[in-house]
Amino acid sequence: MDLPLQPLDSAGPLDEPAAAPPEAVGEAATLVTLFVCTTCKTAGAEAGTPPAGQQLYAAARAAGDGSVAVREVQCLANCKRGLSAALVRAGGWSYVFGDLTPESAGDLLAGGRLFRDAADGLMPWRGRPDALKRGMIARIPPLSLPPSA
Repeated sequence: MDLPLQPLDSAGPLDEPAAAPPEAVGEAATLVTLFVCTTCKTAGAEAGTPPAGQQLYAAARAAGDGSVAVREVQCLANCKRGLSAALVRAGGWSYVFGDLTPESAGDLLAGGRLFRDAADGLMPWRGRPDALKRGMIARIPPLSLPPSA
């Protein structure tokens, strides 16, 4: 059975409402979305406790100021290096991070703001929180990347 695809900017049953438009956070700002894997678990977690990914998502939602949209997703397929999250921006590169903890929410949001303000669509290395330097899994080019000469 084929299911219809939803555009990234549509809200589905597990998605949060869209964040404020870029104009609301600054003229030059570009909307960045933080996707947090809520199915990620940590080794040795007590039975009956929510997955650590849900804790990371809740912490990011609580710490957010609207300048970076925060959405949950089911499995980023990075289980060997979970907890996992991704930062995505239209017209920019996308980033996947692993080896995170529920306490990484502030680092993810700080990285999201750096990414949002980057004119070239790349998250700058300088100023990037250590958790995002050590935990980078992949950098994915935008669909709009021109062919190399």
